[in-house]
Amino acid sequence: MENRVLELFTTFFKIGAFTFGGGYAMIPIIKEEVVTKRHWMEDSDILDIVAIAESTPGPIAINTATFVGKKTAGTLGAAAATFGTVLPSFIIIFAISSVLRQFEELTAVKYAFAGIRAAVLVLIFQGLLSMYRACPKGKMEYLLMALSFLITVIFDFNVLVIIVSCALIGLIVSRWRNDHEHTS
Repeated sequence: MENRVLELFTTFFKIGAFTFGGGYAMIPIIKEEVVTKRHWMEDSDILDIVAIAESTPGPIAINTATFVGKKTAGTLGAAAATFGTVLPSFIIIFAISSVLRQFEELTAVKYAFAGIRAAVLVLIFQGLLSMYRACPKGKMEYLLMALSFLITVIFDFNVLVIIVSCALIGLIVSRWRNDHEHTS
């Protein structure tokens, strides 16, 4: 158990230190480390954890790390994974904050940030594809995806309301399907 807690800390420290672009960019890397390399969980577990982490308050990367740590090694694992995720950002921000103003106007720094932004978009898109592949696909799911996207983009609607609404619709449709399967 003690070994697993240390492994959680080092794994999430590495993820936190070498992933740019925030929580959504971290999801494919978390999946790679937790599912593919370490076999701590299954693909479906990560999808469920990301769904929960996204719908709870706080940054998705930290919530995901906490859930993975809890499921893998209990409360101590949750603390280790969370601290491992947060510590690199804290160290980097602390170090950069004292010198950033001096370098932000340099052309090379501007180009570097433009390149990082492009890479972050790719990581976010990779996370989206990974989640899409793992999601159940049916008429209702496609309809909910399309409506959620349109409502968010066109009407700039509150994402939390959309998540809660989709969860309620999913519950209602699942209940309806379950009731009809048992009566048929």
